[in-house]
Amino acid sequence: MPKQFWVIGGDYRDLHFRDVIEGSSRVYGPFTDYTEARAKWHERSQASRAAATTRYTIVSNGGADR
Repeated sequence: MPKQFWVIGGDYRDLHFRDVIEGSSRVYGPFTDYTEARAKWHERSQASRAAATTRYTIVSNGGADR
């Protein structure tokens, strides 16, 4: 199976980033390469930069992110 990437995240209850607020989770993808996923991650991170408890990350179906 080809490697795929997703950007996942949402709004968390506090700055420990353990509990996502119900209904705030977001998933973008799949993307076929890391560069596409990183562009979406950057877009979402910049759009939410004023919200201290919002976080996004890149995950893949193949372990390492690249």
